[in-house]
Amino acid sequence: MDRRRFITASVEKGFFLAIGLSGMHGGSRFNPLVGVCTNATNAFLVLKAGGDFVEEAVGRFLKPGSDYEDFEKSLNFLKESPLPVPSCNSFFPAELRLTGDEVDEAKVFQWAETAFSRAQQAGVRIIVLGSGGARKIPDGFAYDKAFSQFTNLLARMGEIAEKYQVTIALEHLNRQETNFINTLEEANAIVSKVNHPAVGLLCDVYHMLKENETLRSILKAGKRIVHCHVAEKTNRAAPGTHGQDFVPYFRALKKAGFKGKISIECNWNDFPVEVEHSLKYIKDQINLV
Repeated sequence: MDRRRFITASVEKGFFLAIGLSGMHGGSRFNPLVGVCTNATNAFLVLKAGGDFVEEAVGRFLKPGSDYEDFEKSLNFLKESPLPVPSCNSFFPAELRLTGDEVDEAKVFQWAETAFSRAQQAGVRIIVLGSGGARKIPDGFAYDKAFSQFTNLLARMGEIAEKYQVTIALEHLNRQETNFINTLEEANAIVSKVNHPAVGLLCDVYHMLKENETLRSILKAGKRIVHCHVAEKTNRAAPGTHGQDFVPYFRALKKAGFKGKISIECNWNDFPVEVEHSLKYIKDQINLV
């Protein structure tokens, strides 16, 4: 091993050792609320299982593509719900392009403003921007052009979101789901460039695992991380299915100053049966931080 590689390896080793030991010392308690990505109609099940909130889907819950009367059904349901819906994911449908030559900015911003306005009314504070289909770079379209295009759209969306006290959480997605923004590091580069208080990051542990991304990306992103998703690497299974260790990621989040919430976003085989075990599994691992 040459000297440069030896030094790099030593720094990395020291970094991960520091993360691993951080849970052994005192300091502020790491105690984020833990919820589940699911239909709001499952709120009673989530509450019974020990969950703190439900994370819904923009299209299903805020319904920016439908008239207000349709959205009122969500508001009326929320009045009777035992749990809040502080976050929504799946921001844009695939047909509403965010990169390429077919981007219709007027439609993008109309969709976004309707979603943000309704989010404010429903108490939703975080809108997750994953939308792998919408942001996928078309074949033959230059990456640099797509980067600039998407960054400019996101900056303008941030201005709209701020009016409604909503924060956009940009989500990285592994390369099996999209060809653009596959790592937390890439997402951080975009959010840093946008540099708007209403535009933050989502740290998705499942996608980090799929991309073999190191904990260093969490530390580099720091307090720009406003939300977190978790699932096991194997089959995107419910936490606790295969014994995935999330503690190092939670320790890194604590060290980064994370103050957001954690949502379980996974594939369920039997939701009513699995959800209680998964919530307990995540909360038990949080307690080890």
